[in-house]
Amino acid sequence: MANLLNVAMIESIQALHAQQWSARRIARELGLDRGTVGKYLRRGSCEAKPANLPTGSAGPKPATFDGLPAGDPKPASNAPTGSHARHGPPSQCAAYHEAIQAKHEVGLSARRIQQDLSDEGITVHYDALRRYLRRLGRSPALPFRRLECVAGEEAQVDFGTGAPLVTESGRRKTHVFRIVLSHSRKGYSEATFTQTTDDFLRALENAFRHFGGVPRTLVIDNLKAAVAHPDWFDPELVPKVQSFCRHYGTVILPTRPYMPRHKGKVEAGIKYVKNNALRGRTFTSLAEQQRHLEHWEQTVADTRIHGTTKQQVGKLFTAERAALVSLPSEPFANFQEGQRKVNRDGHVEVGKAYYSAPPEYLGRTVWVRWDARLVRLFNHRWEQVALHLRREPGGFSTLGEHLAAEKISGLERGAAWLLTKACRIGPHTDKWARAMLASRGIEGTRVLQGLLSLTKKHSTDSIECACETALSHGTFRLRTLRQLLKRSAPRQEPLPFLDEHPIIRPLDDYAAIVARALHRQTDRSSVSEGFTRHGSGVRVGAASSPDAPVAYQGCTTRSTRPRSDYPSAGCSSAEPASVSSDTSSVVPSSPLNQEHAP
Repeated sequence: MANLLNVAMIESIQALHAQQWSARRIARELGLDRGTVGKYLRRGSCEAKPANLPTGSAGPKPATFDGLPAGDPKPASNAPTGSHARHGPPSQCAAYHEAIQAKHEVGLSARRIQQDLSDEGITVHYDALRRYLRRLGRSPALPFRRLECVAGEEAQVDFGTGAPLVTESGRRKTHVFRIVLSHSRKGYSEATFTQTTDDFLRALENAFRHFGGVPRTLVIDNLKAAVAHPDWFDPELVPKVQSFCRHYGTVILPTRPYMPRHKGKVEAGIKYVKNNALRGRTFTSLAEQQRHLEHWEQTVADTRIHGTTKQQVGKLFTAERAALVSLPSEPFANFQEGQRKVNRDGHVEVGKAYYSAPPEYLGRTVWVRWDARLVRLFNHRWEQVALHLRREPGGFSTLGEHLAAEKISGLERGAAWLLTKACRIGPHTDKWARAMLASRGIEGTRVLQGLLSLTKKHSTDSIECACETALSHGTFRLRTLRQLLKRSAPRQEPLPFLDEHPIIRPLDDYAAIVARALHRQTDRSSVSEGFTRHGSGVRVGAASSPDAPVAYQGCTTRSTRPRSDYPSAGCSSAEPASVSSDTSSVVPSSPLNQEHAP
């Protein structure tokens, strides 16, 4: 709106301001934006140049309003002049400028100055005094400093809005990438749909190929595709962008956040592309828009005389091209990258395939970069920890150095490794193991594992002896070795018997108990009282010795103990050689028998 104001409107603003109207009231009265009114009021004493009027037209007339005196407005007599000139009503502190300035130069605060003025009979508002002191300490604005670069030193990069694509499916928005060499103002433009990291790097690489070289530094704003964490002093770039810069030997320097004038050359270049090349145009495809931009660069942008350098852009670029850094032999390998967590099996998933990581990274997060051929794993310091060939989806790539030693079985290590360990037991074990493996073939690898496991329970000498015996008989079964080892195992020695213990009786006590028991048994068998046989009335007396005869009714015997031909002392009458009162079996006769005979 401010660019469309004519001289009559500008004079109306100044005339109303001279009547001490505020900018808000002027904007409301004239139907303008308050910022536009303030812009013209800040111009101060700068007089607007009269517009070129067509022939025969009347000169501009200021607008008239109720309450505004007719005639040419006169500037307010109380308007301050000089570097501290301001628009609006004068400050009440202006009448005491010298006193306030003297106290301010001494270093007194606004509150102290108000107190001193009050003691002198001068009353000023505290807020008005503070505003006046701020104007006193305000220094005049310094001019911007232009920075020009030598050939090949710098290029500035930015994204802008491209021309829309109009197709049968509808209208689609596009973006335009623009890079400008700071010395010659040579530019390159490329249309894109998005502003991703891949789009940014692809467009940069195409620009380098178009220039035939690489500038030493690239000035960009803090776009998310390139800057991970904006910081004026120490910005952090996206890792992929860092690799791109190392490949091409250039450096990216982001500007201060929200400071577009730090890359003013490309800001002007974006406006030039939008207003000159793409304004009012539509395209049906991105390729069509790109062809138009390339033709426009050659026929219009390169042939123009630049307003600052006053030289043709194309000719000045011809001299700058030799100062650019040479292109590398191969283009940048545009890989994909991302973070992955190492699974419990020690692998990470990339493109539905699985790749091993060192065992110390189990459960941790690593960076992964992959392209069509390779997969690389990096730690948080961007040190490469693994390199794999790309696998098909569902495939596994496991490096041997990524397997923990405890997780590698003997079968995986092979028969040669098992034979090496068997050789350490002894020469006979080595000979038996090799002969067994030659005899039994591939199944002998498990037998070797069993042979090595015998060392956990048996000594090497025992195993050597068993292997020597088995080898002499040509036996190559592990079961045979176990049996030989069991036979040759040392017998367990009996535990020593304790002669004395606090809770065990001495052996002499047990010997005395046994002796007394035997003596009592002897006494019972040798001494007995007389008794009368039931139903006979004959009294039988006890013999004086175990062999003395004892009288019974009608018989005599020498002892009540059973004879040696009795099967047992407690045998029954049904047993052979038993004695009964009704039988006539009698022991050999004796004088005693003769004496009692009838």
